[in-house]
Amino acid sequence: MKETSARLLRLLTLLQVRRVWSGQEIADRFGVTTRTIRRDFDRLRALDYPVTAVKGIGGGYALGVGAHLPPLVLDDEEAVAIAITLRTAASSGVTGIGETALRALLKLEQVLPSRLRSRVNAVQLSAVNAARRGPTIEAALLTSIGAACRDHQRLSFDYAGLGNASSLRVTEPSELITWQSRWYLVAWDVDRGDWTAFQVDRVRLRGQAGPRFNPRKPPDVDASTHVARSIAQMWPDQAAIRLQARHRSPSRN
Repeated sequence: MKETSARLLRLLTLLQVRRVWSGQEIADRFGVTTRTIRRDFDRLRALDYPVTAVKGIGGGYALGVGAHLPPLVLDDEEAVAIAITLRTAASSGVTGIGETALRALLKLEQVLPSRLRSRVNAVQLSAVNAARRGPTIEAALLTSIGAACRDHQRLSFDYAGLGNASSLRVTEPSELITWQSRWYLVAWDVDRGDWTAFQVDRVRLRGQAGPRFNPRKPPDVDASTHVARSIAQMWPDQAAIRLQARHRSPSRN
């Protein structure tokens, strides 16, 4: 059974490298009969991989487009390339992309072997000062906080509040969200006994994530609304300014 599973993984790799393979080509590569290959394709179809038969000259087997995304098989180089790309996208500030890229990156890094994870971490991504409103944040910081949210582990960090006054905060992280091109962490502040929205670019982690905790009941509103309210409380006073301009007729020569 172990040999069959390994052959299925190799078979998926072949189908992702080239569009169409003949049954005889695959059988010769694996040293099995074409009947065995047909059975392998039946097993893949049972796992919801959309394997199709291509008729005619040059026909064979191909991996088609299914109704949903099946598990993908990546080699070492592909996994490293995707992880680095997701890191870049997570801190890009593009609306709707950052959070999705971060979730995908957390899933990928969770299963990466240590040898590949070290290769990904060795790539230092330089921040480019582009025309964007939000501050630049290291992708490694986002993944560390995101992993703590996922695994329900406490985080301790120095937090620079208004006026850059720094304070030690011990938290039970709940969710990372983006708001107006900035990243925020919604977490339970252990010392203050309340939910707080922390601006991530003001966070400086103290070591690794701490012990696990039992997740608390989230705020009475969703995380985005909680962040919006927290921001509004920072600037409670609002003013309206009305400007009047006189219309000047063009001068005559």
